[in-house]
Amino acid sequence: MEGMERSSEENARLLRSESRWVDGSEADSESNPWSLMDEDQRQEHGSVRRRLVKNPKRVDSFDVEAMGIYDPNSHHRKDISIWSTLAMAFQTLGVVYGDMGTSPLYVFADVFSKVPIKTEEDVLGALSLVMYTIALLPFAKYVFIVLKANDNGEGGTFALYSLICRYAKVNLLPNQQLADEHISSFKLKLPTPELERALNIKEKLEKKSYLKTLLLLLVLMGTSMIIGDGILTPAMSVMSAVSGLQGQIKGFDTNEVVMLSIVILIGLFSIQRFGTGKVGFTFAPALALWFFCLGSIGIYNILKYDTTVIRAFNPAYIYYFFKRNGIKAWSALGGCVLCITGAEAMFADLGHFSVISIQVAFTCVVFPCLLLAYMGQAAYLITYPSSAGRIFYDSVPDGFFWPVLVIATFAAMIASQAMISATFSCVKQSMALGCFPRVKIVHTSRKFMGQIYIPVINWFLMIMCIVVVASFRNTTDIANAYGIAEVGVMMVSTTLVTLVMLLIWQTNLFLALCFPLVFGSVELLYLSAVLTKIKEGGWLPLAFATCFLCVMYIWNYGSVLKYRSEVSKKMSMDIMLELGSTLGTVRTPGIGLLYNELVQGTPSSFGQFLLSLPAIHSVIVFVCIKYVPVPVVPQEERFLFRRVCPKDYHMFRCIARYGYKDVRKEDHHAFEQLLIESLEKFLRREAQELALESSIAELDLDSISVRSRDNGGIVSVADEAGELHIPLMHDQRTDGGESSTFEASTSLILPSSIMSSAEEDPSLEYELSALREAIESGFTYLLARGDVRARKESWFLKKLVINYFYAFLRRNCRAGAANMSVPHMNILRAGMTYMV
Repeated sequence: MEGMERSSEENARLLRSESRWVDGSEADSESNPWSLMDEDQRQEHGSVRRRLVKNPKRVDSFDVEAMGIYDPNSHHRKDISIWSTLAMAFQTLGVVYGDMGTSPLYVFADVFSKVPIKTEEDVLGALSLVMYTIALLPFAKYVFIVLKANDNGEGGTFALYSLICRYAKVNLLPNQQLADEHISSFKLKLPTPELERALNIKEKLEKKSYLKTLLLLLVLMGTSMIIGDGILTPAMSVMSAVSGLQGQIKGFDTNEVVMLSIVILIGLFSIQRFGTGKVGFTFAPALALWFFCLGSIGIYNILKYDTTVIRAFNPAYIYYFFKRNGIKAWSALGGCVLCITGAEAMFADLGHFSVISIQVAFTCVVFPCLLLAYMGQAAYLITYPSSAGRIFYDSVPDGFFWPVLVIATFAAMIASQAMISATFSCVKQSMALGCFPRVKIVHTSRKFMGQIYIPVINWFLMIMCIVVVASFRNTTDIANAYGIAEVGVMMVSTTLVTLVMLLIWQTNLFLALCFPLVFGSVELLYLSAVLTKIKEGGWLPLAFATCFLCVMYIWNYGSVLKYRSEVSKKMSMDIMLELGSTLGTVRTPGIGLLYNELVQGTPSSFGQFLLSLPAIHSVIVFVCIKYVPVPVVPQEERFLFRRVCPKDYHMFRCIARYGYKDVRKEDHHAFEQLLIESLEKFLRREAQELALESSIAELDLDSISVRSRDNGGIVSVADEAGELHIPLMHDQRTDGGESSTFEASTSLILPSSIMSSAEEDPSLEYELSALREAIESGFTYLLARGDVRARKESWFLKKLVINYFYAFLRRNCRAGAANMSVPHMNILRAGMTYMV
C-alpha cells in the first residue's frame, strides 16, 4: 500500500503517466479557476475552503479521454424476415401513407378553382402535372435516393444532421470525444475512395462558425416545418372528408362541418397514447380498403367515361396547360403540390419502420392506386367539367356514396397519423441532440425503439388543430398554408441530402449536382407558386415554424453557453491532490453518483457538495449522460470510465453514451447494476494494463509497441500521436469478426501469466472489496440544480434571451433525474448559478 503515502508531486506524475494508455489527447493547456461563495463562508470552512479556492496554472492530466470497457459479446441486429417486412409494409399504409392517400379528396378541386375547365386539354394537362409530380418527387426522389440517406435506419432532417455531425465537427456543443468514433454504429462504409473534396468540405464546415450556425438553422427550420405540417395535416384531411356531407344532408353547413371535424380530431389525438404499432395495425386495414376503393373507382371511371386519359402520360400536355392558361396555370401549382403532401413522412417516419417496407408499400400499392384515382377523376371531368368543386364524391358510382364517405372519413383520420408520428420522431431527435427542451417520451413498443408517444406534443397539436379548424372554417385557406409547409420541408431535405452526397457518399460531382438541380428546381417552382398565397393562409406555417425555430435555437444557444461556463469553472487537479484521499472531509460507506454535463474535468458542483455536506461517500463516480450523433449505442458500449486521482481516492468518471433513438427511461436499479459491472471490468482491465507494463519494463522490450483497445479501437502507445489524427473517412473497423479480433489481440497483448498476476494483484482485490462494501451501503444521486444568468456586461438581447426565455424553458422542462425512477430519499441537490 505504498501508493497511498505518495506525495502530491508523485501523485501528479503518476496521473500524467497513466494517460499513455488512454485513447485521447484532449488535454487542456491549463486548468481554469474555481472559486466559491464569499469571505464569510471561506472563514467558516477553514482549511478545506482555502484548499478548494487555490488556482494553480498547470496541465490537468484528468482532462483526457475516458477509457472504454469493451464486451466481446457484441449485439448485432438480426435481419428482418420477409413476412415481418410485409407486415411492416402493411402497417405503413396506416401510418406513413394516409396523408398522401387522401389527397384525391381535394387536389383537383383546388387546381380547377384557379384554372377553369374550357377544353379537355386543361384536364389532361392538370392530370399530367399531378402524375409527373408524384413520379418525380415521392417516387424518384424519396424512394430511390433520400431513403438511402438514413442514419442507421432513422430518417428526418435531424437524422441527416447527426449523420453530417459524425463526419465533420459542426455540432455547436463542444462535448465530442475521439472514443465516440469507435462506437460500432458511428462509422459507415463509404462507396467511393475519393477523399479530397470531402476533406475540403469538412475543413470549411469546421473552421467557419457561421456555416455551423447556418446549417443548424436550416435543420431547425426543416424540423419546425414538419411540426407545422403535423398541425395542418389533421385539419386539412378531416375537414376535406367531412365536407362531403354538405351536399347530401340538408342543413349541414359550415358550422356543422367545423363541429364534426373538431370531434373527430379530439378522438384522433386521444388514441395516440396506444402507440404507433397498435394504431398502425388498427388503421392499416381501413387504409388498405381506402386504396382499394381509390383504384377501383378510378378504373370504373376510366372505363365508363374516357379511356383516352392515358394520353396524360405524354408530358407535352403540361406544356399545353401552361401555354393556354399562363399565370393561372402557375397559380394552380399551389393546388397541384397538395398531391404530394405527406411525402416527407416517408423519410421522417423511417424510424418507426424500415426502408424496404416503405419502398414496397409505395411501389406496389400507393403509387398505382393514386395514379388510377387521378386518372378516373380526370375521365369524369372530361365528361362533366362542372363537377370540379366536388369531383371526388361526384365521381363515386351511384349507391356507393355512403360507404365511400365512411371509409374516406376514417382514411382522413388515419392520414393525420403520418405527420403526427413524424412530429414525435423529430422532437425526440432534436431533444437528444440538444435542440429542444426535455419532455416526457413514452416508448410504446418493445421491438421498435422508434415507436414513441410524446404527451405534451400530442395535446399541443390537438389544441392547435382545433384552433386552425375553428379559425379558417374552410379547406381552401388551409390548403394554401399546407403547400408552403410541405415544399419548405422538401427543400431542406434536398439541401442536406446534397451535402451528404458530397461529404459522406462522395458521389461523382456531376451526379451530386444533378440532384439539387433537378429536384430543387421543381421544388423552387412550387415554392414560388405557394408563396403568393401568404395573405390567404400561407402565413400560418411560417408563423408556426418561426415559433418553434425560436424555441429550439434558444434552447441550443443557452445549453452551449452553460456547457462552456461549466468548462471554465471546473476544478483543478492540484486542488484535488492537496485535499488528500479524505477530500478534506469524512468518507462514509456508499457510492455517490454525481451527475454533470462535462465529458472532461472535475465539475465545480463537486466542490459545492464538499462544502455543503458534512461527509462524502467512499466511492465517487462523476456520471455524464451524453448523446452522441448515432441512433443507437449498443449496451456493451454504453459506458466510458476513467480514474480520477490516485487509487486511494476511489473516484471515477463515467460517461454514459446514448443515441437519439435509445431509451432513457431506465429503472435505477438496472442502471446501477450495469454501471457497477462496467466499473469492475474497468478495474480488472486497468490491472492487466499495469501488469503488462511492468512485464515489458522488466524485459526491456523497447521495440514493442504497447497496444490498448478502447471500445473496439486499437491504439498504439508508441505512435499515439499519429493515431489521434485519423483521416476523415479512415475506417478502423471491419464488418465482421470484431469479437474474434479483440480476443486475438488480447491473447497477444496479455499473456495468461500476466492476466493471472493481474487477478492476484492485492491492490485490485482491496479496491474490489472496497467497492462491494460501498455497494452494500447503497447509492446516492448528487444533482446540481443550475440557474443560468447572463453576465452584467452582456448585450440587452442576450440578457433577454438567457434570463427570461431560456430560464423559462429550463424551469418548465423535465429534470434529468425524471428519466430514471430514483427514490427522492436517494437524491441530494445543490444549487449552482452559471454566469454566461
